[in-house]
Amino acid sequence: MILAAGYGERLWPLTADRTKPALPVLGKPLVGYVAEYLARFGIRDVVVNLHHRPESVQSSLGDGSAFRVNLKYVHEPKILGTSGALDNARDLLDRETFVVINGKLITDIDLNAALKVHRERNALATLVLLRNSKFEKFSMVETNDGLVTGFHGMPTQSAVTPADEAPLMFTGIQILEPRIFDYIPRGVFSHSTVDVYPQAIAKGERIVAHVATGMWYELSTLQRYLDISLALLKLEGRDVYIGRNASIDPSAGVSESVLWNDVTIEPNAKLERTIAGDGVRIAEGEQFHNAVIVRADLVAGKTRPAKALKGTFAGEKFVVPLSQ
Repeated sequence: MILAAGYGERLWPLTADRTKPALPVLGKPLVGYVAEYLARFGIRDVVVNLHHRPESVQSSLGDGSAFRVNLKYVHEPKILGTSGALDNARDLLDRETFVVINGKLITDIDLNAALKVHRERNALATLVLLRNSKFEKFSMVETNDGLVTGFHGMPTQSAVTPADEAPLMFTGIQILEPRIFDYIPRGVFSHSTVDVYPQAIAKGERIVAHVATGMWYELSTLQRYLDISLALLKLEGRDVYIGRNASIDPSAGVSESVLWNDVTIEPNAKLERTIAGDGVRIAEGEQFHNAVIVRADLVAGKTRPAKALKGTFAGEKFVVPLSQ
């Protein structure tokens, strides 16, 4: 199951007309990377939950055939949380071991290795973890003898912490047995790490910690969207992504930037570390650095989400500085 029902408030205004998993990343929908990841390990039948702007995810994935999976969509009229979403789809999941993954990830973590550990240790659930060597703002997972024992707040960095002792963080990838539904309340909002796993651990269930390695990107903020896009571009030996039907004057300067579709950049304009959304026009001589720009009409009259960065209207553009 791919969890794709979130609002994506911190990615606004890029999510003003779509939900987070439907955001294009170098021309491919973010949730498409997740579907391809599952297909790479032989998983073909996939459930996707929907809530906010469901049509944006459905138009991005279709029936799944483009990503080598078969999709079924489950709609949540009211948002249900990470485990409430499973309850809402339990009739599709309660027959055999299944994988749950967040719809905002790009990763190459070896899922087969996690499944091997899951089976060897006879786990109710196996959480795929990584060392948070950069001490980013991800909740810490406590373990003992290869089992998850609890979930805690954000890490605080110590200058003397070795890399192999950095705190563990949850990747949003988990392997579950149908018996997990014994611990998920019916028909209500619930979160796995708050309402389900602590209860299962208290009952003596085996919640296994699989500490993985590999590439793992989580696109949850505008800054992370830009940084991760640039990291992926660097792997291809370039620093700019240009979408369909772009018009860029030869005298313009564009570096370390992501341009969506139908972007126009006029003479002597300059973009550096900037995301330009669909249909954005950068006028002659304009310069932007470390910013997200969308069309003004996309957000006009709309209320900025509580977790979103502030922006300003500049003619036909809406500009959000990333240095906030």
